[in-house]
Amino acid sequence: MSRPLSRRLSGRSTRPVPVRELMAVSADGSRIHIEVHGQDGAPAVLLSHGWTCNTGFWDAQIRDLAVDHRVIAYDQRGHGTSPAAGPGGYTTDALADDLEAVLAATLEPGEKAVLVGHSMGGMTMMAASRRTGLREHAAAILLCSTGSSRLISESRVLPLRAGTVRTRMTRAILGARAPLGPVTPLSRRILKYATMGAGSAPDRVDTCARIVHACPRGARVAWGHVLAGLDLDQDVRELRVPTAVIAGAEDRLTPPVHARALAAALPDCLGLTELAGLGHMTPVEAPEAVTAKIRELVTACLQVRGTAEVESKEEEVA
Repeated sequence: MSRPLSRRLSGRSTRPVPVRELMAVSADGSRIHIEVHGQDGAPAVLLSHGWTCNTGFWDAQIRDLAVDHRVIAYDQRGHGTSPAAGPGGYTTDALADDLEAVLAATLEPGEKAVLVGHSMGGMTMMAASRRTGLREHAAAILLCSTGSSRLISESRVLPLRAGTVRTRMTRAILGARAPLGPVTPLSRRILKYATMGAGSAPDRVDTCARIVHACPRGARVAWGHVLAGLDLDQDVRELRVPTAVIAGAEDRLTPPVHARALAAALPDCLGLTELAGLGHMTPVEAPEAVTAKIRELVTACLQVRGTAEVESKEEEVA
């Protein structure tokens, strides 16, 4: 597969080069682009990005984790190198279908991984909570900067009093068909205000801007409509996998009220981490903190569980 486009999407710097790339086929025939980094046999981590992003969003995590993990990252349908879906192909069920297809294409039957979802990627885990594929393969989950419902009513991107007017205007912004155009100093300032903490470094703002502006307009609008009507509250209660939650304290898109609601509703919550001064783009704004939490989950839930399963099989043989 040709790589130049996917290698450029995260910004000016060279992206990590995967050891292989493949396409999974989802339930409706949609093709999902997957990158695999690291070595076979190492503990597996799967990364699912958010709305208007792509696999390049996870470059910092991939660089760190691929040294001693197998890292699987994929482009949500309509994003990055994954083709656009057909009519009716943008739903939370489609998110769950795509995740199951990626898990089946990259993991052996019964093989476990730590699943990490940012924003819409976290909503993907919630939407798949009842799915056999998730329950078979998820050792633990990390939900980053995400929510399960009331996204437009709780959003603080518009500096208005909470209420009907702000909600209607936020809905209109999510579904706006206007092209984002090229990345400019003004567009970077707007994106930083809406999605990142005030202290975010210029190079990280530039990285996020280039990723977001690369998202095809059709997918951005279609998924924006889905997010405006999101209601996955019941699905969160069925997410019976050890799950940690991380959020930026200054997140305007999915304010910490969402993270706190998730922590309260999850059947097996491993804790909530609120990162002071950070916005919505936590994996890019604070890559070390997010990567450390992933490693913590691998150690606590994947390696320990894997060791226990091996010991159990040895006892059965004996």
